[in-house]
Amino acid sequence: MSETSSQQAQIDLMQAALDHISQGFSVFDADLRLVAWNRGLYEMLDLPHALARRGTHLEAFLRVNAERGEYGPGDIEGKIQRRLERAARFEPHYFERVRPNGQVIAVSGTPLPQGGFVTTYTDITAERRRQEKLERTVAERSRALQQSEDWLRLVTDNVPALIAYVGSGPVFRFANRRYADWFGQSVASIVGRSPAEVLGPDLYAELRPYIEWAFEGNAVSYEYSRAKPDGELAYMRSTLIPDMTADGRTLGIFVLSLDASDQKRSEAALVQSQRMDAVGQLTGGLAHDFNNLLAILTGNLLSLKRKGAAVSASDVEAHLAPMLQAAQRGADLTQRLLAFSRGKAQDVIDTSLNKVLDNTATLLAGSLPPTIRLRFEACTDPLTARLDPSQLETALVNLVFNARDALPDGGEISVSLTPATLAAKHAVAAGVTPGTYARIVVRDTGHGMDDDTRMRVFEPFFTTKPFGTGSGLGLSMVYGLAKQVRGSVRIESAPGEGTAVILLLPARLSASGTGSRAADAGGPLPHGAGELVLLVEDDPAVAETVAQQIKDLGYTVLTAEGAADAADLAADVGEIRAMLSDIVMPGQMNGLALARKVRGLRPDIGIALMTGYADLGEGGAGETGACSAGGDTGFPVLAKPFDSRKLAETLKAIVSP
Repeated sequence: MSETSSQQAQIDLMQAALDHISQGFSVFDADLRLVAWNRGLYEMLDLPHALARRGTHLEAFLRVNAERGEYGPGDIEGKIQRRLERAARFEPHYFERVRPNGQVIAVSGTPLPQGGFVTTYTDITAERRRQEKLERTVAERSRALQQSEDWLRLVTDNVPALIAYVGSGPVFRFANRRYADWFGQSVASIVGRSPAEVLGPDLYAELRPYIEWAFEGNAVSYEYSRAKPDGELAYMRSTLIPDMTADGRTLGIFVLSLDASDQKRSEAALVQSQRMDAVGQLTGGLAHDFNNLLAILTGNLLSLKRKGAAVSASDVEAHLAPMLQAAQRGADLTQRLLAFSRGKAQDVIDTSLNKVLDNTATLLAGSLPPTIRLRFEACTDPLTARLDPSQLETALVNLVFNARDALPDGGEISVSLTPATLAAKHAVAAGVTPGTYARIVVRDTGHGMDDDTRMRVFEPFFTTKPFGTGSGLGLSMVYGLAKQVRGSVRIESAPGEGTAVILLLPARLSASGTGSRAADAGGPLPHGAGELVLLVEDDPAVAETVAQQIKDLGYTVLTAEGAADAADLAADVGEIRAMLSDIVMPGQMNGLALARKVRGLRPDIGIALMTGYADLGEGGAGETGACSAGGDTGFPVLAKPFDSRKLAETLKAIVSP
């Protein structure tokens, strides 16, 4: 075979290979004349086969395309000329051309070193159709998603609840309009911010343990209070639900908060109703105690009267000691009953649970029939919990009365307090978080209850008592107290085996100690040096008694029966150094208003108030009932009746030099 024949065979073989390529292929030389091509070029572009010969100028191909509208309408010659000029520059190029029949051709040209270029033509119609379909699908789904988000936003913004989602970080990923407004944010500004930034340092410090517990995969419920812009205190009840994967990872937490202010007010009314029901049941026992106290007072006074002038100093002392003890006992009972019945709302405070048990024992003394034995077992360790002490006292009183009703033939009731440290396993079983708890158990030896009753006793208004004899609120109030402080309550009972109500309250062991007042109780009384004290008391007998107490302490006393006279005396008598006024007095001006008026007239006069009411007017006495800040009054307040030490210390504190 000749060399020419061999070269031709190789060219034919190469041409056959090119013809089997799915793409179109062409090579033009430096003069823009066709050098090589394949069959796919002509089939893909529907070109006349007459052009399939070497030496065909690029213009011929362009003219065919232009005349059949491949380049769109307009000047054919101008379109051809512009394309020839671009080709003559021999620059790399890529473009996609949509043919009139809808076919999409990708054209890619690469220049050759000696001039000319190689061009490939690819039919990408199917690819573009798939891409367009995908883009339409994405657009449709985006519209649907946006519509879904708009609907979600519309729904959540109109639901009367605060709704949010906190992602890992933690940072807010979503919040509805009410949630954003509650924290002074916009829906857009709250996203991406941390809870510490949104909640503020104080509230975040309070809620942080709940947030961390929820991110550990636990559903959490809690309450908190926050002042509105107008200063009113609002109560929120929140639930955190973890957003967890199948393998147990927590991606974030869903937040749902409801305004519980109205509910808190309703609960307070229900608790007050239950408290007053308990007061009614306490009345009989307290009346018995007061009759005993009156018997002590009357008996000793009659004895002194019979002895007359023959009475000795030792006899007087022997009769006075039990009388003073009886009077103090009566004052304590009165204060406790008034405080219990009023149930003055207060924030949770650090409360000695042993003291709550002592107060409850005092309230219940003599209130049960003689066939029932009541035992209180205080804790040997000083346990402290953050709660409303009056609410816990009410709960314990109602539990004891429930136990009493289960003992128609008599028996025993015990109230015990012990510390308990719960590990994770036992805490989960009790429905609380691990930690230290106070365990209060109210147990009776009564008839017990069956399972159906035991499962329903915490329902509001459910009662097993005859119609009209029970409100059905006692145990539901106990349940509310336990949940409010993140504790729990459960009942152990069976027919014929008695009942035990077990309260678990978060607590801590605190150091026990006595106040400085107790330490100084045996010291000498502080006396005055003749300073003039204005006493304002509308009851002449009380005024005479208190005036004598003040004189015995080394002061001079000026007495006024009403607020108007006292104000005039304070303004006119410059020697007055202090004023002690009752809060509740007849007329348009009470003791507190008088104190404020005198403070304006004579800022140099020391002022203290006294009252026989449990809430002490607008303020409140300290734990001992002696000199205190007086709550909102701004003045020290003495709780009637008071002894000479409390009066002496108060006067010493207010008398100006």
